[in-house]
Amino acid sequence: MRNRPNILVTGTPGVGKTTFCRQLAQETGMEHVNVGQLIKDERLFTEWDDEKNCSIFDEDLVVNKLEDIVCDGNKIVDFHSCDFMPDEWFDFVYVLRADTAVLYDRLEKRHYKEDKIRENVECEIFRVLLDEAIEAFGEDKVKELQSNNFSDLTDNVSTVTTSVKLWSPA
Repeated sequence: MRNRPNILVTGTPGVGKTTFCRQLAQETGMEHVNVGQLIKDERLFTEWDDEKNCSIFDEDLVVNKLEDIVCDGNKIVDFHSCDFMPDEWFDFVYVLRADTAVLYDRLEKRHYKEDKIRENVECEIFRVLLDEAIEAFGEDKVKELQSNNFSDLTDNVSTVTTSVKLWSPA
């Protein structure tokens, strides 16, 4: 049994997951695990999609790698997809959301192609990742957090830090 919680942070690319996770890790002393970076570093993908400029990751390889990482707790796992991860790994699941205009601007600043921006904005409009998280982890475990500006960031970090401090093993 873990004596420290694990947190999953998910959401559409560009909503601020990595910024939030880094700040939360600094506040709580937890370790930030950026799954996208882990996939690149450990080559946990089967192929590269030139059109979308991204890897097609292998869910089994990612789960096998993450299992050893999260087993002791105290991890903040950051990724845009979550429905393949086991429910029992996480004590808290947060889905970051952003207004579409804010999201559009962030993705444009990252030099995403127009079709990739549109795809991600549509994903946000239709709540794709929020619904995916609820389906995978249940409404009781999943919390939605707005992530449009610095004020949202500081409020969210404070809220989650409080939850971590109040957490106790089941």
